[in-house]
Amino acid sequence: MDLNYTPEQEAFRAEVRQFLQDNLPDDIRQRVKKRLRPDKAMTQRWQKILFDQGWGASTWPKEYGGPGWSPIEQLIFEEECALAGAPRQLDFGLRMVAPVIMTFGNEAQKERFLPGILSGEDWWCQGYSEPGSGSDLASLKTKAVLEGDHYVVNGQKTWTTLGQHADWIFCLVRTSSEGKPQQGISFLLIDMNTPGIDVRPIIMLDGEHEINEVYFDNVKVPVENRVGEENQGWTYAKFLLGHERTGLANVGQWKALMRRLKEVAREERDGERPLIENTRFRDRLAQLDTELRALELTVLRVLTNEKGPGPQASILKIKGTEIGQGLFELLMEATGQDAIAHIPQALELDYAGARVGSLDATPAAGDYFNMRKLSIFGGSNEIQRNIIAQMVLGL
Repeated sequence: MDLNYTPEQEAFRAEVRQFLQDNLPDDIRQRVKKRLRPDKAMTQRWQKILFDQGWGASTWPKEYGGPGWSPIEQLIFEEECALAGAPRQLDFGLRMVAPVIMTFGNEAQKERFLPGILSGEDWWCQGYSEPGSGSDLASLKTKAVLEGDHYVVNGQKTWTTLGQHADWIFCLVRTSSEGKPQQGISFLLIDMNTPGIDVRPIIMLDGEHEINEVYFDNVKVPVENRVGEENQGWTYAKFLLGHERTGLANVGQWKALMRRLKEVAREERDGERPLIENTRFRDRLAQLDTELRALELTVLRVLTNEKGPGPQASILKIKGTEIGQGLFELLMEATGQDAIAHIPQALELDYAGARVGSLDATPAAGDYFNMRKLSIFGGSNEIQRNIIAQMVLGL
């Protein structure tokens, strides 16, 4: 593999960088730079800007409205977006359910759902995990019973990220109890405005409402909202998780955070020596930097596989999440005691509180605790190691 970018790729990078400079709204940029979550309106506004440019879905082929970029161009785009302070696009629609619909959905489903995902008009969330069914996802109990031309769904999903904003949820449901647990699961697309759906918030340590419980009480779902064949949803779920785990490598986001950490580490504060002169801190930072560079190359190898993300995506998920957790741990160390306090007002853009050099200190503790989830969601890292052992190494 040639590790150098070609002149054409560098020209593409310059084009993306100029576009971001000209079109990324400053209020959104500032919120992201302060590590504050953009609200729904901001996220959809940014998606609309990208959509109007023809860049709404960097990984989609042209036939579905994407730009048809190569894997390297996709990485360049995501890296430049992260460095510029653009909000992360919604993976649930663009990277997760959309590839499933493109690959396994019928033409009516493609025409109905893909345009709204691309434009950002439709907000999606994921209905996989349940109480007692997280890493052991095949043990899920949410049940869908076929009655005429619709399914009746009863059950509960949990850890549903940003479900309070969602228009649609893609759900794994049990449609048969015969055979192995994996054989009786179907993949449904459910309108969140359907009677019988109740979304209840789970408030996190930092006071944010990011995740939810979703209850289904005799929810009617039209049969035409089932993707693919009945009882074959496990196949589609594994396909989706391959795309999710590739995205969890988060190379662009981690490179942006690495840049910020290096800037802070080189600053002198209150007459103290720069943090970069602390041998222990510098060595840990250098180790993460090396691992991040290796991860970037591994992502390119996986993305250039013509068959799409396979079990190798588990490697990306493990390393990407471990690197992310390491970076947020160093962020806590860099901000010191100012990272400890939880100040609700600090979640507002105009807060002028604790700062450490060029780094806002107040979100650091919330970020640190929130990102402990990285090694659990998308399939825990222990499960990923089992997948690698069985499907990659053949053990």
